Amino acid sequence: MNIHTQRRIDAWAGPLLCGLVSVWHRLFGGTPAPKQPVRKVLVIMLSEMGSMVLAGPMFGELRQRHPGVEIHILQLKRNQSVARLLGLAPEAQLHGIDDSSLGGLLSDLLKVLWRLRALQFDAVIDCELFSRISALLAYGSGARVKAGFTPHTQEGLYRGSFFNAAIPYNPYRHISLQFIALVDALQSHAMPRTKSMVLNHKPLDSGLQVHFSHGDMASFTQALHRDHPVFMAADKRILFYAGGGLLPIRAWPAAHYAALAKDLCAQGHAVGIIGLPEDQALAQQIQALAGHERCINLVGYTKDLEALTRLFFHCDLLVTNDGGPGHFASLTPIRTLMFFGPETSALYGPLTPRATVLESHAACSPCLTAYNHRATPCDGDNQCLQRIEPQQVLAMAQTQLALCEPRDPAYV
Repeated sequence: MNIHTQRRIDAWAGPLLCGLVSVWHRLFGGTPAPKQPVRKVLVIMLSEMGSMVLAGPMFGELRQRHPGVEIHILQLKRNQSVARLLGLAPEAQLHGIDDSSLGGLLSDLLKVLWRLRALQFDAVIDCELFSRISALLAYGSGARVKAGFTPHTQEGLYRGSFFNAAIPYNPYRHISLQFIALVDALQSHAMPRTKSMVLNHKPLDSGLQVHFSHGDMASFTQALHRDHPVFMAADKRILFYAGGGLLPIRAWPAAHYAALAKDLCAQGHAVGIIGLPEDQALAQQIQALAGHERCINLVGYTKDLEALTRLFFHCDLLVTNDGGPGHFASLTPIRTLMFFGPETSALYGPLTPRATVLESHAACSPCLTAYNHRATPCDGDNQCLQRIEPQQVLAMAQTQLALCEPRDPAYV
């Protein structure tokens, strides 16, 4: 089921269902439970995989404030690979929903809710901004304390009145800080529930790590040398993620990527284009325009997130659109140049000192917000990204390559 269908269902059916649940809660919800220790928590994070990396500090805060807490995570099944790769919770505590079809979604929702209620959670943290389905899942989980974002007086974003640990969404704070505020809300009672917490700066990193065995990495390195000897022979290896994923408006133009690839290859570097299977035609277009043997197509070569992360360890720089790969790269030594425009780095910038953000600051930017459910009014002519010229990016890429630490000899 595509994202536009999901949005329509959420916009039309969601408020009605949330209203009905709110009435039910007001009539039959009973008195608030007394304050008790938080021993078992459900975290709901249905959106893009990169958000899980940005939530890393939240998981750290949750474990620090509630030692020994048992964390369960509810995601869309297609997004669960991040939680598994990072070991955020044991497999038995990862819960998934299949959204590939409406029938499968409804069936999975009933099964998941039955299972979640049986687990008897002390608290649920809904990390989605204004999604009604996540709000309904939070209530349906049966958790005693329900933390989530509230639109307060913002019209058109109604998602019920059953959150008893709600905090106002703050469009001026990095999302990682807002996730931490949800943890703070579990122990507070006044509205807004995070007045006592001071958060001056976004975290310098996510606090998350990936670990691979030496044997597995050695096998991957050997396969790279065998399959792409020209790429591996280059002194500096650069990766491009040129796709837009669910939001094509976030993509820097293919012609710009091709011009950058041509210049980098002319300087003796190698460029590998990564992406999802549907990015194959885009990668071939960039490769053809670049016209250099050291510009290679790696779309489909990394079959999953684990393989992509392994590839990052073997490369020096990632040039990427706003999206998951830029956040996954923050878990590895690779340096990153990341484009923002339709969305803002002030809210969604990667958590690593090795990343540099590129923004043109056009007057209409950013146009994707929680308040419009990330449905842009732009006509597709994303001037906020088109105005970032390849020569400007080339200069920044050269600066980043000069700052690269020597790669581990095992990945040379």
